[in-house]
Amino acid sequence: MNLELLYSIAGLGVLPAWALLAFAPGWVWTDRLIHRVWLPTLLCASWAALYWMRPATPDGSGLGSLAAFMALFANPYSALLFWIQLNTWDLFIGAWQVRDARRRGIRHGWIIPGLLGTLLLGPIGLLMYFAVRGVLRREGSLHEAA
Repeated sequence: MNLELLYSIAGLGVLPAWALLAFAPGWVWTDRLIHRVWLPTLLCASWAALYWMRPATPDGSGLGSLAAFMALFANPYSALLFWIQLNTWDLFIGAWQVRDARRRGIRHGWIIPGLLGTLLLGPIGLLMYFAVRGVLRREGSLHEAA
């Protein structure tokens, strides 16, 4: 199995989904592929398949300490699993941001920086989205749906 190829597919394969979230959030195919969780489900299934195929983790590796966690990455399968997990969660959070903004009446342009931040920096993008949402709420620009 070519792990480099899987790494590239996992990283580049989500970029069209991010483009849909950023540039076509209301398109029917964005809804079908991302909001109805087809792509996130595919990523989860890929993660699960790779998890079951991976070789044994190195001795001393695990989640009990930072050193044990770092030892996990001596195994390229573990690093690839982590990469797929990051891409899956970030995409899931980005899709949630789009849906949450729509429910709250936030114009889509306001959330583009948070989406980009989530794609590139994970939690910082989510923090950016929360900041925009908080500022707009404080200004009274939101008409929150019940």
